[in-house]
Amino acid sequence: MNNTSIFEKMRNAASGLLTVRNLAVVTAAVLFFLFLSDCSGGGVALAMAAVTGVAGGRHVAAEPLTTDLTRELSPDLLLNEIDRRIVKIRPMATPIDQLSRWAGAKKAGSMIVDYYSVDTRPTVSKVTKEHTWDGDSMGNNVVQLKVENAEVFEPSETVLVKGVHGYEPDGQTESNHDLVLYVVGKDKSAGSLSVIAVNGLKDGETENCVPTIPLDSVLVRMGRAASELDVQTAQFEALPKKAQNYCQIFKMQIEQSTLQRIANKEVGWTFSDQEEAAVYDMRLGMEKNYLFGVKARISDPEKNDTVLLTGGIWHQAGGEFTYKKGELNQNAVISMMRQAFTGNAGTKRKVLIGGSGLIEQLNQLDSTKVVMAGESIVKWGIDFSEMRSKFGRLYVLLSEVFDECGMENNGMIIDPEYLQKYSHIPFTTEQLNLKQAGVRNTDAIVLTEASCMTLRYPKAHLRIVCNG
Repeated sequence: MNNTSIFEKMRNAASGLLTVRNLAVVTAAVLFFLFLSDCSGGGVALAMAAVTGVAGGRHVAAEPLTTDLTRELSPDLLLNEIDRRIVKIRPMATPIDQLSRWAGAKKAGSMIVDYYSVDTRPTVSKVTKEHTWDGDSMGNNVVQLKVENAEVFEPSETVLVKGVHGYEPDGQTESNHDLVLYVVGKDKSAGSLSVIAVNGLKDGETENCVPTIPLDSVLVRMGRAASELDVQTAQFEALPKKAQNYCQIFKMQIEQSTLQRIANKEVGWTFSDQEEAAVYDMRLGMEKNYLFGVKARISDPEKNDTVLLTGGIWHQAGGEFTYKKGELNQNAVISMMRQAFTGNAGTKRKVLIGGSGLIEQLNQLDSTKVVMAGESIVKWGIDFSEMRSKFGRLYVLLSEVFDECGMENNGMIIDPEYLQKYSHIPFTTEQLNLKQAGVRNTDAIVLTEASCMTLRYPKAHLRIVCNG
């Protein structure tokens, strides 16, 4: 019996040994399969560390998780972190790029971006020929008024004549209200409107006669007035205007030799520090293209390839305010803010960026109840100075890009709501394996972005230009 027990123990031990041996064979087969599956990714160590999960995920076993392994198994993981960090790298030096990244970019399916912009319909015109009241309406209160841009007006609209007094209901006493006209019809070819006065003169039994309206009187288009039986009115359509811009491919390459990386250094200057400096330099160059770039398609004779250049928003702005150097006083600033905030359907909070000369002149203004210099305000990751007026608020910031481009006395007022960035290739990094390729013994990455900047509602943005 004892012999039998010993035999059974030996048989069980042999069976257990066989089981372990079979398990080792199976494990080796699995690892070899993983190696064959991932060998194109580069390296036995990386392939053997990767295990596919039950839901298709990737798992790491038997070795530490490193950045190289992470880039191999999940290439987007670290790149997204870089993209999130980019808005924190010296944001005040590149305000346009910062604003666009904070708001987010639209995905562009092509390097050529077609977009539409629309502005508001004009509301102001002028009288091009004086209308004189001769004291006899001859029973007809309808007159032909010559105006600039007659197509701006439509029948049934009311028009305010600035600076010309209307009359009281008796039609004889001049009132303090401006004259208001009612448009009966128009003749586009003749450039005239058929109008009657709402608060005009009374000539005998004829009411609403139009008094004298001087040359160059300003006409302000107001609302429409329909009669009780009116069902229809003049049609109104607004068609956007098509524009085009090119996405420009921005690139920056950072390299560090292996000896440089392992060498002892007096300070902690790492590859990440070099990367941050490169991102700043890249953004600074992009900022200049976004502002003052010229849309073009050129051919590189050395590369024998086409290069697309993006157009800057400086040329896209629909308004311009000019001033003379040294004459940017409080009254001029109020006029500038009036032009920036009125007649363009923009918001009441805009950004003013400018060169050191313009900012210097703004800083020399006294703080008053009309134009108040508010405290600093942080928006979009940028520390602005605030200027407030009855028209709206300006967030003011020095942009040394204007100085570098020879425009230190110029600036630009931008409505952030209508600043749109298009991105064909979002900001990404790509690691180059120059060692394996036999090129250089260095660690290298390339930063890439293909994008452009556009302005919607061009009239909502204003160039500030110094003449003389």
